[in-house]
Amino acid sequence: MFEHIDAYPGDPILTLNENFQKDPRQKKVNLSIGIYFDDEGRLPVMQAVRTAEAAILEEPGPKPYLPMAGFAQYRDAVQALVFGAQCPSRTAGRIATVQTLGGSGALRVGADFIKRYFPASEVWVSDPTWENHRFIFERAGFTVKTYPYYDEATGGLKFDAMLSAIDALPPKSIVLLHACCHNPTGVDLDRAQWEQLIGVLQKRDLLPFVDMAYQGFGAGLDDDAFAVREIARRGLPALIANSFSKNFSLYGERCGGLHVVCEDAAAADRVLGQLTGSVRSNYSNPPTHGAKIVARVLTTPDLKQSWEKELAAMCERIARMRVAIHDGLRAYVSGEALSRYIRQRGMFTYTGLSADQVERLREEFGVYVLRSGRMCVAGLNDKNVGIVVDAIAKVLAH
Repeated sequence: MFEHIDAYPGDPILTLNENFQKDPRQKKVNLSIGIYFDDEGRLPVMQAVRTAEAAILEEPGPKPYLPMAGFAQYRDAVQALVFGAQCPSRTAGRIATVQTLGGSGALRVGADFIKRYFPASEVWVSDPTWENHRFIFERAGFTVKTYPYYDEATGGLKFDAMLSAIDALPPKSIVLLHACCHNPTGVDLDRAQWEQLIGVLQKRDLLPFVDMAYQGFGAGLDDDAFAVREIARRGLPALIANSFSKNFSLYGERCGGLHVVCEDAAAADRVLGQLTGSVRSNYSNPPTHGAKIVARVLTTPDLKQSWEKELAAMCERIARMRVAIHDGLRAYVSGEALSRYIRQRGMFTYTGLSADQVERLREEFGVYVLRSGRMCVAGLNDKNVGIVVDAIAKVLAH
């Protein structure tokens, strides 16, 4: 019956992470998977999360199914965080929001929704993008194509080429965008560039699908949401996926949201109904525990303040690690090859290392970086940054 089924090649990031776990070397360093680790190389439990969870566990009771759309308090709090509490689209009821299984779940529910109602559209993603973007949309039945984005020569953005390509797309094309902390390159648009791009999206009647997995890890919670809020302010129909895996350190709880900005409240009601239908036919309804933690933190002023402060400290630590690796490599590289470590932002940096150099890092020095050269800066700390600098220097020298 199943002889015709080919073997799954595995996810390149998760497979590399599994190989790291098997590596017996004491000084190995994992800079592959997109997870934030603290100064001690541990997955942190944020104090606000710890407090909220303890309070929830003191209130035992029945555990019924959540509604298909998710926990109502969570949905409202998440929508306020993503768009701003006073967002006109939000107060007018023009945003349909559902709780999802992380950001990936939001992308898949959104992909199923637009495939049903925009079946002739194609999806356009940045070159490069997170590997799972292509996989999710292709599995939903879309043809996925790319628009120019990363400039290998400068470690920056090909903005003019990007804008020109998007300006030539057919109406109703789906344009996947990264709100901040672009994965895998760490290269973002500035505000002026976002404003230009949003103007093109509006003029060409395109449908933006914005992935915001790292809100708070770039320039701050509000600044990182600029693109999403500007899209909503201008009244563009759009889909937005957000995740709390990174900024709440709730990876395994799978807390996310999908938001659809609509033309009016009546359209938002219809869209919400169809999104819940997509959820029902997929996983029926989302889990409760993580959603209650996030909702309690976001709706309790002192917990929210504590969370924002700790998140800002995490962001500052990543910036400090960027400076450390930049300064450590100063004697070995210069110009754009060096400055990218501090110009790019968020959890990831495209190092410019070749696939062969990445393989040498892993085989000879136990430093795990993706084959593309993507490094997770959030995996660096004061104890291992010297090891990484020394390994990169030796690889570059030969």
